[in-house]
Amino acid sequence: MSTEGQTFDTIAKVDPEIHPMMLAEVKRQRETIELIASENHVSKAVLEALGSVFTNKYAEGYPGKRYYGGCVNMDTVEDLARERAKAIFGCDHANVQAHSGSQANGAVYLAVLKPGDTVLSLDLAHGGHLSHGLKVHMSGLLYNIVSYGVSRETEQFDMAEVRRLAQEHKPALILTGASAYPRTIDFDAFSDIAHEVGALHMADIAHIAGLVATGLHPSPVPSAEFVTTTTHKTLRGPRGGMIMCKGDYQKKIDSRVFPGSQGGPLMHCIAAKAVAFKEALLPEFKAYQQQIINNAQALAEGLVEKGNRLVSGGTDNHLMLLDLRPAYPDVTGQQAEDWLGEAGIIVNKNMIPWDERKPTQTSGLRLGTPALTTRGLKEAEMKKVATLIDKVLRAQGEANAIEQVRGEVLDMCGAFPL
Repeated sequence: MSTEGQTFDTIAKVDPEIHPMMLAEVKRQRETIELIASENHVSKAVLEALGSVFTNKYAEGYPGKRYYGGCVNMDTVEDLARERAKAIFGCDHANVQAHSGSQANGAVYLAVLKPGDTVLSLDLAHGGHLSHGLKVHMSGLLYNIVSYGVSRETEQFDMAEVRRLAQEHKPALILTGASAYPRTIDFDAFSDIAHEVGALHMADIAHIAGLVATGLHPSPVPSAEFVTTTTHKTLRGPRGGMIMCKGDYQKKIDSRVFPGSQGGPLMHCIAAKAVAFKEALLPEFKAYQQQIINNAQALAEGLVEKGNRLVSGGTDNHLMLLDLRPAYPDVTGQQAEDWLGEAGIIVNKNMIPWDERKPTQTSGLRLGTPALTTRGLKEAEMKKVATLIDKVLRAQGEANAIEQVRGEVLDMCGAFPL
């Protein structure tokens, strides 16, 4: 799909130093199994939009209210992207200018919070995201962050505990969504708690946006004041962000994106978002999202059959957290990531709830199925992938085992080419 025919002939003439790097990355993507839950492979149409002449234009402002001339085509493209986003998610307003998910989150904070205000959000070690209040991030530097986590017994959200924390701390904002939570999120329940204590609710659906878009995960749009997302991951668009909000907040949100936190929008990226939104409105996109879920469940089942433990016991969405400790007690997430990478299986180390290891080591791996589903793999292949992962981890870096798995990975990649 996305890497087909990419030889970069013009770059070869203009910049022979970077040309081999471009080819090397095409080769890497073609010849490895991509299991990072936040990554995907965009379509050729999205790539074409990203590399289009829209990159040449400054378009500060919004459609009909630009600070530069010559923006007639910028206006039509941005309006189209916004209308398609509204059609997908059923929201009152969509801002498609945010450069990233973190930028989208930051704009919401600027719109409704004052420095020092209290925010109730998911602990990073329990599946949260750095832009949800990590101390070294602007969200943690500017606001008073109170964290909720998962239950020790179920490793899922304990809504009674969330309500207790909300009642005790009276946050101005309750933030939901996660980067490593494998279960369905009851956004309406969070909205109820937020409104009980006079807080606003912001739902970050960056990871599950494609599932939400197709009705395969409950949507926060009806009950939350703000919904943020990236446009890549399960949504399978370009790397970027988006904010959806109730109509009452449209003006404030737009002003906090531009000029509040950004200058000129990346119009080539907005054009690519519009293309991706068009793809997301097609019937086959829902079938793709369902296959992501089916593949995740097959991968989870395959790992459990090999004696592995998954946080919360499985998955409802596109990802799972593998707890390395029971099956491989001496293996850290960093070691596992490195060994699997040598075998051509790309994953990321990840903290698990109550992890005793450092964030640079971790006791877990996060595994996701969007990219492999784009590639065409289905349940039978996911069971095979589980076997390959287990083989590498049980060998604990042994060279012959890694070499054998690498050969099987190359065969699989050849059978399911990009």
